[in-house]
Amino acid sequence: MSSIWIHYMTLMAFAVAGLVLACTPLLIARFICPKKPSALKEATYECGLESTGEAWGKFKMQYYLYALVFVIFDIEAVFIYPWATAFTDISFGAFLAMGIFILIMAESLVYLWLKGCLEWK
Repeated sequence: MSSIWIHYMTLMAFAVAGLVLACTPLLIARFICPKKPSALKEATYECGLESTGEAWGKFKMQYYLYALVFVIFDIEAVFIYPWATAFTDISFGAFLAMGIFILIMAESLVYLWLKGCLEWK
């Protein structure tokens, strides 16, 4: 076998081992746990209280905007952290690319601020 296939086989062995280690406790619990279904166990609840009202509630669109803004700036943090840890070893091109990225993110923050999306109403 060539060396590339050995690497693939090693990766496959780790994937199978991970799958087996993740599924084994679930299968053991499924076979040995007591099965006593009742209406009380199958009832829905939230924080220990019975649910009231419909499950399909309406949310304001503004909440989705907050979630999207959070995701955008969370992704920004994910990209900036490795760049900041390797800051002393990067080239000028990498510095310039991250500077442009930060400017684009800052522009989006200013746009959202001026648009009024960041105000809680």
